[in-house]
Amino acid sequence: MKRLAACLSVSWSAMVIGIVQAEPVATAKEGKTVVSFAQTVVPVLRTQCATCHMTGSEPGNMKLYPSAAYDSIVGVESVTTGATLVTPGEPESSYLLHKIKGTHLEQGGTGARMPFAQRPLPEDVVIQIEQWIAQGALDN
Repeated sequence: MKRLAACLSVSWSAMVIGIVQAEPVATAKEGKTVVSFAQTVVPVLRTQCATCHMTGSEPGNMKLYPSAAYDSIVGVESVTTGATLVTPGEPESSYLLHKIKGTHLEQGGTGARMPFAQRPLPEDVVIQIEQWIAQGALDN
């Protein structure tokens, strides 16, 4: 209960301050904008997810603080469904994206939409995460 209260407390602070808006980081690659994990995805994970997913012992067993996030989600199976959290190049197969979009139950998932007890992430942030996955979920 204390962990939930702490999570909600920090989450409330994030809501008061405002949800982080991920900024696309453009790198020219065949005329496309390449989404940077470090500069686009990590700030969202740090402010919206790591508060509740810090040690890996929380529900989902993910460590989402910046230095551990990539290894905790890319190519890793969900402990609840067995689906891969982030499947590089396949956003439609990435369970983490379904949890963020709230479509996880349709995929055989469980629990609540993420981030827990907060407003859904802004659509432009979700699109950037989806693009990052579609572009191969690079550790860039």
